[in-house]
Order: sequence, then structure tokens, then C-alpha cells
Amino acid sequence: MYTLFREQYVHTTLAEVWNFLKNPSNLNLITPDDVDFKIITDVPEEMYNGLLVEYRIKIPFIGVHKWVAEIKHICEYGFVDEQRVGPYKFWYHYHELVEQEHRVKIIDRVYYDLPFGLAGKAMHAIFIKKILDRIFQYRRQRINEYLNQ
Repeated sequence: MYTLFREQYVHTTLAEVWNFLKNPSNLNLITPDDVDFKIITDVPEEMYNGLLVEYRIKIPFIGVHKWVAEIKHICEYGFVDEQRVGPYKFWYHYHELVEQEHRVKIIDRVYYDLPFGLAGKAMHAIFIKKILDRIFQYRRQRINEYLNQ
């Protein structure tokens, strides 16, 4: 099992950050173009517990892959998305927002595992960890552009 942890601060209100994150379509805005990310299902403007979102992503060396995520455990300023169908053996992504003196801390905590045993471990070491780091760095940059005032 692997863990990815990221946090960043934005200088805006908790409500503004939450309004941005609770709209599933905004994931398009914070995902790099080369991932060829596309939401397939119709999504509401605001997520809810049990919402299934199907999208397509391009994975290097593997190709285009279908991914279905379920939105779960929505709380006042946080939520979990869990992979139901996709490239990972396990994917659990916890998003949390914490207000701190005129700014908001955005926390991403991802627990994931890969299929293919030793081959999966090798793929993680060679390129998957780097891809995830790059995607989350891109998200950080885009969130800063959209939410920092």
C-alpha cells in the first residue's frame, strides 16, 4: 500500500474553496491535458454521497482506461472518493479543508495499491509515483490560479 500526502494553502474563504471542490466538473480544470481526462457520465453541480462518476484517463504505457469513482463520506468541509473500477487495485482519496487565519489549508491524503504484484511495485518505482507527483503538482498550480486572491 502506498500513501500520497499533499497540502497547500490558498488565500480565500473556506466557502469559496468548498464551492469549487464540491462540483465534480471542476476536476477537469485541475487535471493535466496529457492525461486525456474526460468525464463520461452526466454530473450534478454538487456532489452527494453515493455519486458515481465515470471518466476516462490515459495511462502511459497502458493506454486509455475507464475509471469509476464513488463519492463517499461527505462531511462539512471534506469528502472521500473511492475507486470502484479502474487501474488501481485500491484507491481511497480523502480531501479535507481547514480554515487557518485568513487562509484555507487543502489536504489530500491518498491511499492506493497497484495490481500485478512485483511488476506493479516496479511500475510504481519507475513511473507511476512520478506521474502521480506530477498530476498533484499540476493540481496545486491550477488551484492556486483559481482560488488565490
